[in-house]
Amino acid sequence: MNALLSVSDKTGIVELAQALHALNIGLLSTGGTAKLLAQAGLPVTEVADMTGFPEMLDGRVKTLHPKVHGGLLARRDTPAHMQALATHGIGTIDLLIVNLYPFEATVAKLDCTLEDAIENIDIGGPAMVRSAAKNWKDVAVLTDASQYPRVIEELKAHGKVSDATRFALAVAAFNRISNYDAAISDYLSAIEFTTGEGVPTRNAYPDQVNARYVKLQDLRYGENPHQTAAFYRDLHPAPGSLVTAEQLQGKELSYNNIADADAAWECVKSFDAPACVIVKHANPCGVAVAAGPLQAYQKAFQTDPTSAFGGIIAFNRPVDGPTAEAVSKQFVEVLMAPAYSAEALAVFKAKANVRVLQISLPEGGAEAWARGANPTDVKRIGSGLLVQSADNLLLHENELRVVTQLQPTAQQWEDLRFAWTVAKYVKSNAIVFCGQGMTLGVGAGQMSRLDSARIASIKAEHAGLSLQGSAVASDAFFPFRDGLDVVIDHGATCVIQPGGSMRDQEVIDAANERGVAMVFTGVRHFRH
Repeated sequence: MNALLSVSDKTGIVELAQALHALNIGLLSTGGTAKLLAQAGLPVTEVADMTGFPEMLDGRVKTLHPKVHGGLLARRDTPAHMQALATHGIGTIDLLIVNLYPFEATVAKLDCTLEDAIENIDIGGPAMVRSAAKNWKDVAVLTDASQYPRVIEELKAHGKVSDATRFALAVAAFNRISNYDAAISDYLSAIEFTTGEGVPTRNAYPDQVNARYVKLQDLRYGENPHQTAAFYRDLHPAPGSLVTAEQLQGKELSYNNIADADAAWECVKSFDAPACVIVKHANPCGVAVAAGPLQAYQKAFQTDPTSAFGGIIAFNRPVDGPTAEAVSKQFVEVLMAPAYSAEALAVFKAKANVRVLQISLPEGGAEAWARGANPTDVKRIGSGLLVQSADNLLLHENELRVVTQLQPTAQQWEDLRFAWTVAKYVKSNAIVFCGQGMTLGVGAGQMSRLDSARIASIKAEHAGLSLQGSAVASDAFFPFRDGLDVVIDHGATCVIQPGGSMRDQEVIDAANERGVAMVFTGVRHFRH
């Protein structure tokens, strides 16, 4: 058997070559890899010596030769192929170990020039990988160091790589080439061509989008039982995102579980204080901050106990035993937290169907998490996509403008900031009543902002919560004073909203007339 090793990333390559040599597998290599193996005392034949043709064009041409591709592509079960190899003095290549020039890492640099990018487009590597992967029945192709141990184990145990492993390696190889080519297309489609040597301008939205996702699991069905579904993650997921979760117990996640869990997790990450978010049908039905997770849960649950039944619950702090005891008294579909105490896990063990997810939060708090969130949102439409920058904007004090004669008190400022954060995660039209670090009434997804305000007040009434002295957030401006009058009639004493209506002055005058404080953010948070 012969192995050809040609890698840009040298991680583990010497150890792999040593293991192959110990198994009497011949070593072929190129350039820097050959030099490294020789320095390690391994007998290695340079590809240029094998082909009789030197590397040329500054290394652009090394392996583009019939003796390489013939050795990779020849079918061992086809006599004519083997006769052709013998006639032309070509040996078989049974193992190919290749990783590619670091194109993705190169173009990720802010100072990357077009010349740098072009020179890091690998040609010979992808060509060899495709040849080996096409001939997977006879050739094992390794494109990542994580694959080395499994192949060595099989070679030691059986003297060959199994059919199943060779096929899996071929699939991984074609996926790698697909991702590599897509990265090149993404970059070139996004830059504005210039003839100089400077860093080219990149368009945030390339002329061609090449999305790459990795399947995590097939799902039993989609939103409804007659729909099929699967769960995918980004090729390079952000730390602390739902797709990085470890499921500790419970039934398999459903399509709706995952969608609602993402809404809850993204919302709870927005708070630096200990927080709990309860979501039902993609909308927060209870949100609270408190001194600890138990108190936050109790306040969040109090907002809307009816809707919380069968909800999704997220914490941004580890869940302890007392918190687990309180949560276990209600019917919950999915629970998420950064960690769980042993006592908490023991409590949930008795609730075998509850899906318990553990997700490690990245460092840096809500502002850092927002910076690391998805950079874009995508919505599928008929035969197309809508792509936009994600709504990761955080509220900053210097951007707020008090537009009324009455200034908010310190407590009202705190309530307004909390309400505005929650409103960002409520489906538009959104009206959110809050007070003392908890939601009091949530009106979501209505065609009329007036109806959202009325529903929010009805929710509070059903939960037995008073709206007197509450703060209200509206995700978009009040187009008329009637919406403002409704929330004030139900007890609001301060309001936060984007502003920007043609009738802003009418609404400001109404606020002054009714004796409430109102703050404009200058930013709206539509969520469809």
